[in-house]
Amino acid sequence: MSGGEVAGLLVAVFWAILVSFLAVVLVRLAQTLKAATKLVTGVTEQAVPLLGEASATVRSAQTQLDRVDAIATDVQEVTSNASALSSTVSSTFGGPLVKVAAFGYGVRRALGRKDGPAQEQRAGRGVVVGRTVPAARRGGRKRGRG
Repeated sequence: MSGGEVAGLLVAVFWAILVSFLAVVLVRLAQTLKAATKLVTGVTEQAVPLLGEASATVRSAQTQLDRVDAIATDVQEVTSNASALSSTVSSTFGGPLVKVAAFGYGVRRALGRKDGPAQEQRAGRGVVVGRTVPAARRGGRKRGRG
């Protein structure tokens, strides 16, 4: 064998090894692509029903929110009506009731004055030694009438 034949044989062996290596790489790449395709198909088959359920859930939530909004609007109207009714009742009956209460108080006080000082002492309005009269009551009555 001559040197050229040995070199040719080495090149042929090198190419055979290279082609075998590339064939193994391509077979493994094909297996990986097949597995990836199965995985994507499985995810797609599971994701489509999940997206449908999520869409139905969102629609249901929107319906519930619309109902809650309607209820909140109704409650606001009822509150407004109750406030208006309360102010109407207060203005209609409040003034006369205050007048009746004041009249009743005046009658009780006038009837209490007829009993004299004994009634005042029983009511706890007698003089207590050592007690100071509050500032608001000092000099409240004018003396010198008459």
